[in-house]
Amino acid sequence: ALDGPQHTVAEAAALFETRRDRMVQMLRTLPGFDCAPPDGAFYVFPGVAGLIGRHTPAGQRLCSDVDVALYLLERSGVATIDGTSYGMPGHLRMSFATGVDVIEQGGELLHAAVAELR
Repeated sequence: ALDGPQHTVAEAAALFETRRDRMVQMLRTLPGFDCAPPDGAFYVFPGVAGLIGRHTPAGQRLCSDVDVALYLLERSGVATIDGTSYGMPGHLRMSFATGVDVIEQGGELLHAAVAELR
């Protein structure tokens, strides 16, 4: 693999860069999210401190990133992993190892779920 043609590596890197950039752009539009682009990998760790302390439509208070992850999964169907599990409380881990269309659909679902918080 190291001695063969490398054009596919460049193509894959460009594809993941496009996905990363779209996800970061989308997350930055969500109230309560703060997202810096990662230097590598296929996931982002957006901060969600702006959502902690808010209340769900059912009246539950979001007290941690774990609560935020569970709320987003339940309300939007978008799966994330709490940052606390990675030593990054107040953050979520979100993969962009999928198509841009799926990333955009997830962004719409997240936007609707976040808009319902008070």
